Amino acid sequence: MFVEAIQKVAGFTRAIHSISRNFGSQKVERGAATLFFVNEEGWALTCKHVAQWLTQADSINKRFLQYKTESKTLNALQRKALAKKLALDENKTSEMLVTFVDSVDRISNIRFFLHSEYDLALLKFEGFEKTLYSGSPVFLQDDQTAQPGQMLCRLGFPFPEFSNFHLNMDKDALEWTKVGQARSPRFPIEGMLTRFLGGKNGKIHGIEMSTPGLRGQSGGPLFDTEGRIVGMQSRTKHLHLGFDIEDKEVVAHGKVKKVNDYAFIHLGECVHVSVIKEFMTQNGVKFQAG
Repeated sequence: MFVEAIQKVAGFTRAIHSISRNFGSQKVERGAATLFFVNEEGWALTCKHVAQWLTQADSINKRFLQYKTESKTLNALQRKALAKKLALDENKTSEMLVTFVDSVDRISNIRFFLHSEYDLALLKFEGFEKTLYSGSPVFLQDDQTAQPGQMLCRLGFPFPEFSNFHLNMDKDALEWTKVGQARSPRFPIEGMLTRFLGGKNGKIHGIEMSTPGLRGQSGGPLFDTEGRIVGMQSRTKHLHLGFDIEDKEVVAHGKVKKVNDYAFIHLGECVHVSVIKEFMTQNGVKFQAG
């Protein structure tokens, strides 16, 4: 149903990879999110919460660099006091690196434009000479075309399987490497449009899907069987179904056990295409509609 549409949308949908660690830890955490490019000028769409996550990397790294610089001549007690002053502790991220996979050949700057109300952001990549993505999305022309009961698909990168990084113990710093797996597999997930999401003013701003958007798919496109953009994956909500089971006896592997189960349905929420087109128009971003 979505084979050709996925191939089309995959050309301009890209992964955002991150590596991070907490203060004093040698355990490196991998993270992923999604964006999709709008045109050949380096404009891309993603979620506002993804953009905010990206922009915090600089401040995190500057604080950790300050700690490393100032702590070189300090004793253990003084280093502990400095860490407290800089709000560094074992439960907080102290270092974070981000890369935009197969997006552009080089980046001198990224400008962020955050929607004032909805989970939507525009990114403008600057300083590149060559784009590494192909094609441009076609956004649904008639906002009323998509209706409840229609099957739609999302594309993103929910499983961060990349391995091209390491912790340089000599420098006490995270680094990207030229060895290891640099990419994560894209992952589509289909679902039925169940309901529209609206505000107090009655304006439709979102789309509810019968299946969840997966972690890492935030910022990925929602599209129809023709590959036209209908929205963008934003979040997943969890609704209690009320089919609760408490202290129920079951036989498992030949043994009687008591189990508890509380059932939820996980529904994806997407930013509606009308909000996306309106935001791009406000910021003078060229896009196709059809």
